[in-house]
Amino acid sequence: MTRTLWHLLGLVGLAFWMNGCADAPSYPVEPEIEFLELNRTEILQSRNNIQQIDTLIIRFSFTDGDGDLGDADSINIFLTDSRDGFTHSFKVNEIPQLGSGDGISGEIALKLTNSPTTKYFCCTFPNTNLACIPSEQFPVDQMYYSIQIRDRAGNLSNTIQTELINILCQ
Repeated sequence: MTRTLWHLLGLVGLAFWMNGCADAPSYPVEPEIEFLELNRTEILQSRNNIQQIDTLIIRFSFTDGDGDLGDADSINIFLTDSRDGFTHSFKVNEIPQLGSGDGISGEIALKLTNSPTTKYFCCTFPNTNLACIPSEQFPVDQMYYSIQIRDRAGNLSNTIQTELINILCQ
């Protein structure tokens, strides 16, 4: 081989080596989340004699600078109903760190199903405490969820909101 070809191969090898030594991303130690999407914006309400089961999937991304997100023993995801402030709580298991840095990032998908035993999607009506019953007078109820997560150190993330969700009160 010629000397020029060896230099060229050396430069290509150096470029690959330098690319492999890139710094790990740097994130704040408090988790940060960003809303990505809902799989749908209309769902049947939950009730005891439901004939059709609907599922809503909420997707959001996260970053955490010290990589301490998730714990099998602690509640760490909070969904708050915009209408009454009721909060549903969930757990995400510990998320392993990959690579050389402490920071982690990824996506979380929450699957909420309107079944007779879960009450994620109940229609509420003005001037009454009745919920999860059919209504001809109020055929649609609207709400959104606010979402926040907490890491093992107790740091809370920013708060995000889903799109508006239409609950069919049939």
